[in-house]
This record gives sequence, structure tokens and C-alpha cells, in this order.
Amino acid sequence: MKSTIKKSLFFLGLIALTVTSCKKDEEDTHTHDEETNGQVKVQLTHKWGMETSLFQLNTEYTHPMNGELMTFTKYKYYISNFKLKKSDGTWLVHPESYFLVDLSNTSSTLLNLGDLPAGEYTEMSYVLGVDSLRNVSGAQTGALAASNAMFWSWNSGYIMVKAEGTSPASSTGSFAFHLGGFSGANNVVTTKTISFASNPLTITASHASEVHINVNPAMTWCTNGNYCSQVSTIMMPGAQAKAMATDFYNGFIFDHIVE
Repeated sequence: MKSTIKKSLFFLGLIALTVTSCKKDEEDTHTHDEETNGQVKVQLTHKWGMETSLFQLNTEYTHPMNGELMTFTKYKYYISNFKLKKSDGTWLVHPESYFLVDLSNTSSTLLNLGDLPAGEYTEMSYVLGVDSLRNVSGAQTGALAASNAMFWSWNSGYIMVKAEGTSPASSTGSFAFHLGGFSGANNVVTTKTISFASNPLTITASHASEVHINVNPAMTWCTNGNYCSQVSTIMMPGAQAKAMATDFYNGFIFDHIVE
């Protein structure tokens, strides 16, 4: 009987030791993951044309191409689907990276991609707009919530860029451009790629690196006759929306990395 009890106690102790060891291994692995992750943020800096000061709402600007006066009261757009290319050529796809940039909220211009694996990265790609899958996925949350007033209907999808304001050049004294379209010839969704080949983005443990991108809102009215005197309202997908969105997206230029 005593022998049986001793054996039982021995096996119970062995089981407890095994469980403790496994738990410790799991904790070590988790800690190791945290120690080899670093944060990446994307800072979007908006400037009008060649001006050095930051672009602001409710401020009158002169268009550098045609001299039209414009005052923006609203400027919002989507940026999404961030990916980073590792030095070995593989891509790290960031999950659920959908951001709504609203220039009435300056904090929205700093995009936090969160914890990413440490290492060297030679490219970054991102999407201006919202991909077609999310346009047809029904009601969503966060940046893609319908309550953000950036969604037309389940058929027309998301408004990728929304710019509103006033201008004496407009026949109505105001302008409202809601640019969208996610399929066919008038698809405005655009992928941009940044090369870090000459200066790789290095993600290190417990550290935040920043990728700085300059954005020029004046580019929206740069070409294709997109002037307030020519057109003051766009409220649906089409050739005009695509041309205007393309001009705006051409105004996204990579500037530098802060590590």
C-alpha cells in the first residue's frame, strides 16, 4: 500500500513538473516574441503646393496652377493594406490596416502599424482607398464604419476621398468632391510602393520607427481640368472622379525615415 502511494505521489510530482515546464516554455516564447518586435508608424505631412507651413482647414489657399482661391472645410481619405518587403524578398502583410485620415483631427495623420517583427525591410506598399472586397462586405466597424459618413451604398461602396469647401471661382460659391469607385474603368483604388533600397527600414526591439510621407492636396486640381470654375460637384464614381483622385494620389511622396 505504501509503495502504491509513493508511486502515485511520484507520478503526480512528475506531471506537475511537466506542466510547469511547458508553461514556462510558453511564457519564454511569448516574451521572446515581444523582445523581437518593434513598432512602425507612418507620418503623413500635408502641405499646399510649395508652401512650407502645414495645410489647414478653414484657410484660404491660392491654387498654384490656375490662381483660383479655395478654402477647405473638410478633407478626408482612406489609406490601407500596408505591406513590408523583407530583405530576403518575402512580404509581411499587415492585417486589418485600414485608416481614415481626417484633417480636422491631426492625430489621424499618424498611422500606427503596431508591433512588427524586427529586421530589415527594403520596400513598403500601401493602398490609397479601400479594396474591392471590403467595398462589398456589408456593414463594418472602426475606420470602415458607415457612421464615418464615407459610404454611399452597398452598390457604390466607399468614398475614398472627400473634399468640401468654398471658392469664389465656383458658380455656386462652394465645392464638394466625393471621389470613389472600386471596379472597372473608373476604379480609383491605387497601390503605391516606396523603395528603401538605399536606406533599409530597420525595425528593432522595443523601438518605434517612422516612415514620413508628404501629401500635397493642391495636386487634386493639378491636371485634367479639375478646377472649381470647371466642375464644383462630384458625388458618384465616374471619369471625373477617377481623374481627380489620380491627381491627388500623385501628390503622395516618400520623404524620409526616422529610426
